[in-house]
Amino acid sequence: MSTVFIAFQTNEETRPIIESILEDNPHAVLDEQPAMVKINAEGSLVIRRASIEERIGRDFDLQELQVNLITLSGNLDEDDDQLTLAWKN
Repeated sequence: MSTVFIAFQTNEETRPIIESILEDNPHAVLDEQPAMVKINAEGSLVIRRASIEERIGRDFDLQELQVNLITLSGNLDEDDDQLTLAWKN
């Protein structure tokens, strides 16, 4: 399997997003740096809108991720409810 990842700026806005991603992807590994947080996962990584909304207590558009997004690795498949990173073979 191949590793995918997503990296965000480290700030108060991204903290609940990161917590949601880690809860939904127990196989993911958190790599904290001084100014960024990188989440690595073997195979795939799924970001669910509903999980983030539950944590932040308001509606969330997955496009909001781009405000604090640094980079990502993997093929991106996105709809209104979830964003999935995976390498397509």
